[in-house]
Amino acid sequence: MEKKLINEIITDLTDELSKDKDFDEDALSSKVKNAVREIRRDRNYPVSYGEEQIMNDLNNYYSNIRELALYDYNQIGAEGQLAHSENGTSRTWKNRIDCKDGVVAFCR
Repeated sequence: MEKKLINEIITDLTDELSKDKDFDEDALSSKVKNAVREIRRDRNYPVSYGEEQIMNDLNNYYSNIRELALYDYNQIGAEGQLAHSENGTSRTWKNRIDCKDGVVAFCR
């Protein structure tokens, strides 16, 4: 079931990003899988939660997972930079933690 969510996000982002000549589907796939794992870890599900319950909950965080994966994908080659300036073009990235806005631990 997790694969369905991952594939849906990969398809969504591929449609958006595939026009870029430097698009790398393998890198995107890796970033999406990592984003799902990260949100899953942050939610800290109780042991009593089954896989179906976890997947139903993760679907509520589709936008966060998508945004986190896209953020990480766009950071490839610029990891750790908060801003970048080159040939008169300046970029400033938002804080990565903002991608997880609204994601709170289920239990501690």
